[in-house]
Amino acid sequence: MGTIRHSVITDATPAPQEQLGRPYDSGVLLLASALMTFGVAMVYSASMTVRGAQLDWHQWWHTPLRQCVFAAGGFLVMLFTAHCDYRWLASTRKGGLVRVGVLYLIAIATLIAVQLVGREALGAQRALVVLTSPFTLSFQPAELAKVVMVIWLAVLLARMHARAEEQRTRGYSARDLGIRNFTRGFLPTVISSGLLIGLTGVEDFGTAALMGVVMVMMLVIAGARWRHLMLLALIGLMGGVGLIAMKPYRLERLKTYVYFLDESKPAPDPQKEGYQINQSMLAIGSGGWFGRGLGAGIQKYGYLPQKDNDFILATICEELGAVGGMVVVLLFLFLVWRGWDVTRAAPDHFGMLLAAGLTLLIGLQAAFNVGVVTNSVPTKGISLPFVSAGGSGVVFLGWAAGLLAGVGRSATGRADNVL
Repeated sequence: MGTIRHSVITDATPAPQEQLGRPYDSGVLLLASALMTFGVAMVYSASMTVRGAQLDWHQWWHTPLRQCVFAAGGFLVMLFTAHCDYRWLASTRKGGLVRVGVLYLIAIATLIAVQLVGREALGAQRALVVLTSPFTLSFQPAELAKVVMVIWLAVLLARMHARAEEQRTRGYSARDLGIRNFTRGFLPTVISSGLLIGLTGVEDFGTAALMGVVMVMMLVIAGARWRHLMLLALIGLMGGVGLIAMKPYRLERLKTYVYFLDESKPAPDPQKEGYQINQSMLAIGSGGWFGRGLGAGIQKYGYLPQKDNDFILATICEELGAVGGMVVVLLFLFLVWRGWDVTRAAPDHFGMLLAAGLTLLIGLQAAFNVGVVTNSVPTKGISLPFVSAGGSGVVFLGWAAGLLAGVGRSATGRADNVL
């Protein structure tokens, strides 16, 4: 593996000539687009059952075709973001931090709003309804919050790095500079990011757990002290226990997972608490190597809950077999590889942190979903990036993929005092 660069670009430092005019990383866009396209096909297949076999063109929004609109929106957001200079988010000129601060406050406000007036579904209030006519349109604030958290962390950590570099040139010891300083670096960063995670976890424990892991790994990359990280892990564990205790069904899911693993305990009732994971494993196993054929799945006929969303990978394995499932996993592995390549080649510290965080976000979410569907981790509500049904995930992860691709792009001329 190559070495990640930690350079600092300031107002007085022209951008390196070799970085001028570089295009965005087309590999990231190609892989994300392929996953979106594959997702449209599989959501359509999973949603077209006997009951909904006939399309009503007057009510097309209530058909699987609306996923095409979401995917198109996600693709356009991704393409537009990739053409923008990501360093605009980290400008240290007047208003630079305000831009990211506004995103942070919007994420906080929507996370609070969803708990007050959000639409309840499957025992949780995760969506805010923004339009009721001529069709219903809602979005999940958690999808926004996880991307904003990565941007927020990248900006804070990059600013700390820049200040630490400046202090080193003045002869200060490197032991307690930047993120290594507990009171002025580590603690404010963790508290501000933890607020996003905590508010998300009230209604969406799976996404909160994902955000927590991404935050810790970004702190590791930024050079935080291990003893600070151990303290954070302990506090995070206590917070996780508290969030699980808030919702009884979370504890039941954890117990079900433990009972599946422990052969000395009675197996969970396949008609009750063990129903969803049993149906998922049945779908995966019945597909064999090459599947029943696209559209020929059986579990979607009222047997497998969340067949086009959280458990769409089980539908893929049933209809396209283990080979189809492995293709999806390979696409994500290639995307993570491209993200790591972009991270290593980032022209500045902010770009490195942003690319690393977004790569971790997409890759770990995919890994969490695969783990849930295959009963490798306890069941929780977390979708397969770009593939699962829904508009919020596709659009906001499209934004994330666009930012990731954009780190490979550098604006011409001098940098705008960017960290």
